[in-house]
Amino acid sequence: MEFDVVIVGAGPAGLSTACRLMQIAQEKDQELMVCVVEKGSEVGAHILSGAVFETRALDELFPDWKEKGAPLNTPVTGDDIYWLNNEKKGTKIPSFMTPKTMHNDGNYVVSMGNLCRWLAEQAEALGVEIFPGFAASEVLYNEDGSVGGVITGDMGLDEQGQPKDSFMPGMELKAKYTVFAEGCRGHLGKQLIEKFELDKDQSPQHYGIGFKEIWDIDPAKHQEGLVVHTAGWPITDATGGSYLYHAENNQVLVGLIIDLNYSNTHLSPFDEFQRLKHHPVFKQYLEGGKRVSYGARAIAKGGFNSLPKMTFPGGLLVGCDAGTLNFAKIKGNHTAMKSGLLAAETLMEVLSQDDAAPSQELASYTQKFKDSWLYDELFRSRNFGPALHKFGTFMGGAYNTLEQNWFNGNLPFNFKDDKADHEQLKQAKDCVKIDYPKPDGVLSFDKLSSVFLSNTNHEEEQPCHLKLKDSAIPITVNLAHYDEPAQRYCPAGVYEIIESEAGEKQLQINGQNCVHCKTCDIKDPTQNITWVVPEGAGGPNYPNM
Repeated sequence: MEFDVVIVGAGPAGLSTACRLMQIAQEKDQELMVCVVEKGSEVGAHILSGAVFETRALDELFPDWKEKGAPLNTPVTGDDIYWLNNEKKGTKIPSFMTPKTMHNDGNYVVSMGNLCRWLAEQAEALGVEIFPGFAASEVLYNEDGSVGGVITGDMGLDEQGQPKDSFMPGMELKAKYTVFAEGCRGHLGKQLIEKFELDKDQSPQHYGIGFKEIWDIDPAKHQEGLVVHTAGWPITDATGGSYLYHAENNQVLVGLIIDLNYSNTHLSPFDEFQRLKHHPVFKQYLEGGKRVSYGARAIAKGGFNSLPKMTFPGGLLVGCDAGTLNFAKIKGNHTAMKSGLLAAETLMEVLSQDDAAPSQELASYTQKFKDSWLYDELFRSRNFGPALHKFGTFMGGAYNTLEQNWFNGNLPFNFKDDKADHEQLKQAKDCVKIDYPKPDGVLSFDKLSSVFLSNTNHEEEQPCHLKLKDSAIPITVNLAHYDEPAQRYCPAGVYEIIESEAGEKQLQINGQNCVHCKTCDIKDPTQNITWVVPEGAGGPNYPNM
């Protein structure tokens, strides 16, 4: 199948690209064929975000979004920020002592899954073709080495990769230009960055793992629009923070973000999140409530200093595939959307030219990016993450408050963190073990019951999508030296060490549990695990995350 533009990923970046492309095409009275492929079973099925949403890019894309019924129903009514001293005490911090980037006046508490579903409706109304349940598994290259589209994954293969009765081969989706909007640590984006050396001379990308649960709570405790952020306990061996957002319908969205540059191999991000909910700041809202959804996803938080070159012959990287999230705001949806709008404007300039050669490098995108508010916003926040890594949560937070509130992000310093997250892990013999309490089944839970709430499903008889470069390394290196951290950093119980009757240990991979968070691809200390796409429609099915 041939298109003018193929977009990989129906998240905020990809759908904004698609919508804006068709808007400009209609303005120019130009025929355009645009396709979006989405690996989730439906648009929104794999979308997980906090989320407090800033409307700046949406205002540009659809100025009449309110009249069109965009699902932004809960304006922020208050900001509470706490420093959690220990498991029992939390100190509320005055707003003037926190970075202004953390203030949320004019923003909305939203479900990004539902907002993406709405964006997909707008895109289809404009003439975009959207194919959910189709995973882009390979990049299609032209003879000259430029990108010429993608190949979707084969369906109906058994565990050995042999066709079953239900076999359906993948499709070649050819395009003049291809936009990669896969989200954080996109597996094709990762390949393109390496092939075209797009991150040359940049700091390595840095990541966090973000957890989220949705709770139905007692209406008497609900304060619609209240936004709560915390730092400090329980993550004393790492940097990060937590949140609790009061959404509509007596629901709260609660979560924790832990930076994946942590060094203690015994740290379990999942268990840190579970014990967080017992703190009085969270317990006061959750007690007596019911957990209704769970999910986890890696986020790209390297910011300005880790941005790769976003152009290459035949295509573009946009959104979190490129790492445009602004960690100083803990927001990446408006920035992802803006990168998509810039991509669409750049593409239409070329596609409008009758004599334009397809698959050329879209060099003008770089200048458009530099001239945009997106570049300015990310530049002013360039030191936020590195300062936290350099000085720790408390002192780094103090520095960021000074730089953002008094100097508007323009201090003449440029902190960088040039050590990749997977290189930070210390060997088990050099780390203090962490004793995590058992879940009580009321506020805290185990991994398997949590994965159940994510509605995760994979066709079990298919090739494992978690590839080991060397099957011996998990035991000979990772278990021997790091007590195999995959047992703990995975939020879904995918990896476990099992022992035979003869006493031989091996790594068991429960791929059907995978929630597609990509943490294993990022944090494995030997970079021995590669995440690739399973059959289309596999993975979590988040209803409104």
